[in-house]
Amino acid sequence: MGIMLSLQKVTKIYPGAGHIKAVNELSFDLEEGEICTVAGPSGCGKTTAMKMINRLISISSGKIIIDGNDISRLNTIELRRSIGYVIQNIGLFPNMTIGENIAIIPKLLKWNKSRIDEKVQRLLEIVNLDPDEYRDRYPKELSGGQQQRIGVARAMAGDPPIMLMDEPFGAIDPINREHLQNEFLKIQEKVKKTIVFVTHDINEAIKMGDKICLLKDGQLVQFASPEKILTHPENDFVASFVGRDRTLKRLNLFTIKRAMKDNPPVIHQDETIETARNMFSKIDIRYLIAVDGEGTLTGMVDKHDIPDKATRVKDAVTPTDAWLTVHSSLKDGLSEIFTHDYGFLVVVDDSKKVLGWLHTEDIKEMLKG
Repeated sequence: MGIMLSLQKVTKIYPGAGHIKAVNELSFDLEEGEICTVAGPSGCGKTTAMKMINRLISISSGKIIIDGNDISRLNTIELRRSIGYVIQNIGLFPNMTIGENIAIIPKLLKWNKSRIDEKVQRLLEIVNLDPDEYRDRYPKELSGGQQQRIGVARAMAGDPPIMLMDEPFGAIDPINREHLQNEFLKIQEKVKKTIVFVTHDINEAIKMGDKICLLKDGQLVQFASPEKILTHPENDFVASFVGRDRTLKRLNLFTIKRAMKDNPPVIHQDETIETARNMFSKIDIRYLIAVDGEGTLTGMVDKHDIPDKATRVKDAVTPTDAWLTVHSSLKDGLSEIFTHDYGFLVVVDDSKKVLGWLHTEDIKEMLKG
């Protein structure tokens, strides 16, 4: 993959007292398909830096190169049509249907109707909204989270190589915000856009970014992967901004798959209780993980709570919700381990088939590495 976006000593000076530099010689390169989260305190120049990329704010000096082209030499309207733009307050047109909102840029690009219809259909599917149900609805009929997803779909409609996102989930409540973050990361796995994502929330920056651009007073303080910023902060400002719980924040960077063990104590629910007792004596563990013929989790068998009349494992199975998918974060994994009394967590795939198990010791080893 090549460099899709390059900022080269980009500076923005506002005239007036002192000729304040809102952004001062900002330089970084972003590869195709990467997300760069731009973070920092209020007034540090985050949004100014982002808006210079689509020339909503003019550059005082320096260069911005998109896919090898200096944006100062490009037609402003064509430049903006080639960059997806998502803002916090969404900005959907209330008098247009959802389908019409998504189709705005393709129509400006003079796509034919069948291509536009196909694109609207595909984008609604990508953002998990049924096209038949939502295409002809109006924005006021949708929840805030659904409207935000439409905003993302609209930004992707013209197949832009770059997307700019300015606090896109900032106005959403915490539960829906996390859901939208997860949904967006799933979308990004499919579309692989190059994205500049402004946020004031360091946790969001860590979760969403392949790279973090941390600004202070218009200056770049550190540009690095979330892992590097958490393990090797550039200075005291970075260490303070990311917080003293840097080790715990690292848990958001890794999926359970990275730390789990793939040899869980699994037993088929149709096996005999005698087989279960033999397993307990051999591996010296209190709980067995029961599965059906498909390998799907059905529950736990407690060594100390087997009914006297039980003849098959299924007679002793207790349902459990101490499981997460392999794609879940280690932070969620640790939380689930502490929530239950088993001392471990069952790791499953999207069909709830058992893949492994996770202990706190596995997480500690992962963080050491």
